Amino acid sequence: MRRTWTIIGVADVARSFSWYQSLFGQPDTGPAHSYFGQILDGDGTVLLCLHQWGSHDHPTLTSPEHSQPGNGLLLFFRVDDFDETLVRARALANKLEEEPNINSNTGTMEFALRDPDGYYVMVSAVAAA
Repeated sequence: MRRTWTIIGVADVARSFSWYQSLFGQPDTGPAHSYFGQILDGDGTVLLCLHQWGSHDHPTLTSPEHSQPGNGLLLFFRVDDFDETLVRARALANKLEEEPNINSNTGTMEFALRDPDGYYVMVSAVAAA
């Protein structure tokens, strides 16, 4: 099996790290570095990597001023605790970008919100409604 490690540029790795851990109901731990952290599933699978803008010489992670963060990117997560994740999401966001609804293509419940850096985060139930 091969997996993709999605890396997004963020202003504050620790803040984003805490935000995603809260969304997924994970224990509150700190990132490995001030400039980089990995959000891991319980089995160690990497769900998302957070990289501080401007750290190192990655050409696409130099600064959010060079492009609009999230343009052309949808962070799509499937969760097995949809209702609980929705409660946590409402506590994290002033408003949801998309209220819970059934996706007509997948038959699963989903909702969307923005993370602290403005990325569009879609959360979908694993099982059909």
